[in-house]
Amino acid sequence: MANQAYDAQKKAKKQQDYQKLAGQVAPKRPVAQNCVRAFLIGGLICVIGQCFTFIYEKWLHFDKETSGNPTVATMILISVILTSFGVYDKIAQWAGAGSAVPVTGFANSMCSAALEHRSEGLVLGVGGNMFKLAGSVIVFGTVAAFFVGLLHWIFTYGG
Repeated sequence: MANQAYDAQKKAKKQQDYQKLAGQVAPKRPVAQNCVRAFLIGGLICVIGQCFTFIYEKWLHFDKETSGNPTVATMILISVILTSFGVYDKIAQWAGAGSAVPVTGFANSMCSAALEHRSEGLVLGVGGNMFKLAGSVIVFGTVAAFFVGLLHWIFTYGG
């Protein structure tokens, strides 16, 4: 019994030593540079989306309430096309979270999973693996929307 405790302590000490060494050797992350890149690309994605909203409103005569749906669909389509050609992944590698947070990042994650598993077939490959990442995002979004709606209801009608 004492031998097992000694082995566990020894293993924990090795793990701590490894973590300390890895922290010393790992390159420092350029946090400010990463924030600027994320801001620029995320902002550019939003500007492009706003341009499509403007196009739908001015040229195709949608109103402000209905122009959002085709704008989102267009941005998703562009993201899927860029992902299919391998361009979106290069943008995401440079921009980080700036390209992952908007709806285009969500479309990229689904399209990437579908492309990766297409050799396994449409149902088990594409259909089965496309929602691995997206499933957790959808569940989190649904649960978060429920609680935000509940809080809205409580403070609007219950108080």
